[in-house]
Amino acid sequence: MKLWWKQFIQLMKNQEKWIRICVPVVLLGGIFFLSTLSNVYTQTYDIERFSNAKQTIRSPLTIENKKETERKIREAIQSVDDRYSISSEITEERIAFVQEVFDAMDKQNEELEEANSKEEESDDKIAEISDEEKVQELFQILSPAIGEAVSKEDLLYLVKATDNERSVARELLTTTLYDLLNEGVKNEEVPEAIRSVNQKLRYSSLDEEVKESLYSLSSFAVVANSFYAVDKTNEAQKQAISNVEPVMIRAGEVIVREGQTITNDIYEKLALVGLLNSDRNIYPVIGLLLLLILLCGTIAYELNVFSQKLLLDNGKIASIFIISFIMVGLMKIISFYTTPVNQFFLLVPVGASAMLLKILLNDRIAIVMSIIYAVIGSVIFNSQIPGSLNVEASIYLLFSQLSGIIFLVSLKDRSAILKAGLGMSLVNIVTVLIFLLLSFEKYSFYDSVLLIGFGILSAFVSAVLTIGLLPFFEAGLGILSDTKLLTLSSPNHPLLRKILTEAPGTYHHSVMVANLSEASCEAIGANGLLARVASYYHDLGKTIRPHYYIENQMGIRNPHDFIEPIQSAEIIISHPYDGAKMLKEHKLPREIIDIAEQHHGTTLLKYFYYKEKEKQKNVDEKDFRYPGPKPRSKEAAIISICDSIEAAVRSLKEPTNEKISDIVTSIINDRLMDGQLNESSLTFRELEKIKKAICETLNGIFHSRIQYPTNKEVKEAN
Repeated sequence: MKLWWKQFIQLMKNQEKWIRICVPVVLLGGIFFLSTLSNVYTQTYDIERFSNAKQTIRSPLTIENKKETERKIREAIQSVDDRYSISSEITEERIAFVQEVFDAMDKQNEELEEANSKEEESDDKIAEISDEEKVQELFQILSPAIGEAVSKEDLLYLVKATDNERSVARELLTTTLYDLLNEGVKNEEVPEAIRSVNQKLRYSSLDEEVKESLYSLSSFAVVANSFYAVDKTNEAQKQAISNVEPVMIRAGEVIVREGQTITNDIYEKLALVGLLNSDRNIYPVIGLLLLLILLCGTIAYELNVFSQKLLLDNGKIASIFIISFIMVGLMKIISFYTTPVNQFFLLVPVGASAMLLKILLNDRIAIVMSIIYAVIGSVIFNSQIPGSLNVEASIYLLFSQLSGIIFLVSLKDRSAILKAGLGMSLVNIVTVLIFLLLSFEKYSFYDSVLLIGFGILSAFVSAVLTIGLLPFFEAGLGILSDTKLLTLSSPNHPLLRKILTEAPGTYHHSVMVANLSEASCEAIGANGLLARVASYYHDLGKTIRPHYYIENQMGIRNPHDFIEPIQSAEIIISHPYDGAKMLKEHKLPREIIDIAEQHHGTTLLKYFYYKEKEKQKNVDEKDFRYPGPKPRSKEAAIISICDSIEAAVRSLKEPTNEKISDIVTSIINDRLMDGQLNESSLTFRELEKIKKAICETLNGIFHSRIQYPTNKEVKEAN
């Protein structure tokens, strides 16, 4: 029954923890949603064709205008001329026919000259051949194609021409035909090609009769030798299509200006980008919700991890909520004035959020929230162009925050924040220079200096905001930060002065416990500064009856020798709760009050218990035990151990390393066996580290010293 009840209580605590985490995270998600909705939600318009635009409308997204692209493709195809293949075989064939005519005439003349020379040698007379007979003879040896196309009258003029005229005519005709046919002659271009050849022949110096013969030959020789090539034409069209770039409507591009007439083309562009269809707006909103679910889920997970290691109170949850609200609000306000030309996102003092979260919570929460703020900033600074993210703003915001976390190393005073701001300004300058150098745009010297100045101003304002807001979170939300602890550790604090003046032995004891506790906490990764400061105040209750505690009994008799052991136990047992009451009255942080109240747990006052048991056997052990509670944090448990160890070691006459180690081991084992560490979450491995740290510290304090001889011993030696 008891086990079931504990499980039920634990379940209720877990449910309470998740309610405390989820409710603020959901509210924070709502703030993120409201601040980014306008950046993804596209406004739609009720516009009629051929009306005048009431305002300038820009495209909310980048999309291809496929209709316009297809029109350009058609134009590119139409602009491609048909490709033709020129047949060199036909060219050679037609030239060969012409050459054949002139070669036949030359051959015929050579044979006649040979016959005449033989006639002169033999004195035999051969009958002369007339020109008509020569033509007749030519037709018998020429190709049939020539005989069918060329008349005897046309060749007759060439036969009558002199050798020189025929040579000129041959050269002129073949050269003209070569030039023409090599360029290619289509079927429909044959008549025009014939006229072109004849035109060149007409302006020659040949006789008109010879020209007539050449006209006839050119009409025969000129034929179509250029034919439509399907493959080449298709290849040219494909090349033309590949050169056509898609017609894009860019995000932010002006589609129509105020007062401009809504033409059919403009209307189709408006419809294409979805400015006439309100149904499309739901998709960006769904995408935004999914993004915010991921971000809020990450925050909830990190808060759960934080709660398992440290105390997650309402003040720390509220601090995350308030810091996020302030940062997102600032980003949204600045985004109203940010344009691609005016990069005012460089002014956002987002580094303040990272430094505040590191101081108030821890590094891990600060880093996670820095990434989340950077993602939110990429949406907020997208110039309200749905579907786009400002990666440049995101990178700047992320590096600015991370630099604040890295440079805020040791928070001993407020100046550490200013030093972190200086380091942040250097990182901001480098980030801005990266953007300027990577940009294709040319920035003037004035613009470059202005943008760098924005980064420096952002870092400065971040440091000032951190210093200004930190007291509000510390006092208003009751968050214990390092700066608050450093303030409380000052010896001039009224309560510490009270301990010093009224119980100086207790003050010295507290300082020793502080040294041991801080070293032990740092050995296991706990909060060493909290342990040190809490150790200063943990025995504040002893100032009510300081002389009842042995460290303050200097030169007086022990008051406990004159009272009963039960009365002594009541006085000793009351000091943790008297101290907690005084700490509450002075409004010290809850963590320090808890440690003061828990540092003795439910331990037994063995000295007075056994002293009372010597007088009577029936002694109730509860009367000699502290009522608790037991230490519930690692820091409280460590202070509890160190408190007992310091008192025990101080009582040793000769504190050697072996004796110190034995006492430390004995006290830690005693606390374990008594169950005093059950609620502190300390592990056995951590206890070993604590033991080692305590022993090293005590050995450094009680190390062996040289025993200097007295004056008497020196005189005797001489």
